[in-house]
Amino acid sequence: MSTIFSQIVEGEIPARIVYEDETTIAFLDANPLAPGHTLVIPKEEYERLNDLPEDVAADLYATIHRLVPAVEDAVDADATTVAFNNGEEAGQEVPHVHCHIVPRFDDDGAGPIHGLFGAPEDLPDDELDEIASEIESRA
Repeated sequence: MSTIFSQIVEGEIPARIVYEDETTIAFLDANPLAPGHTLVIPKEEYERLNDLPEDVAADLYATIHRLVPAVEDAVDADATTVAFNNGEEAGQEVPHVHCHIVPRFDDDGAGPIHGLFGAPEDLPDDELDEIASEIESRA
């Protein structure tokens, strides 16, 4: 599979690249949610976070860690929302792992990420305990 992001990595599609190293590359989103909206990807194609080898995940996070303050400073943002859509049902449109660094401003009106879901789930304690146990046993 050759995603649009792999075509950017290969130089087949132009992009405004803001950072590149051996395993990762970052570029401005072509359809930005805010000035400076940046995507950070591994150069190799992995569809979901679950598919990333640990060393690639570490490299990806290191690049994100480096770029968050650079993006904020470049556009004088008050903060950033840093997010992954992990799977089609979560809104992932390109099947190539990518992190969104979206600059946030005091008056942008976007709200917190919790706003995506409406009212929080009201789960009973026994169900929360069971879910926690299930996650813990798989980690």
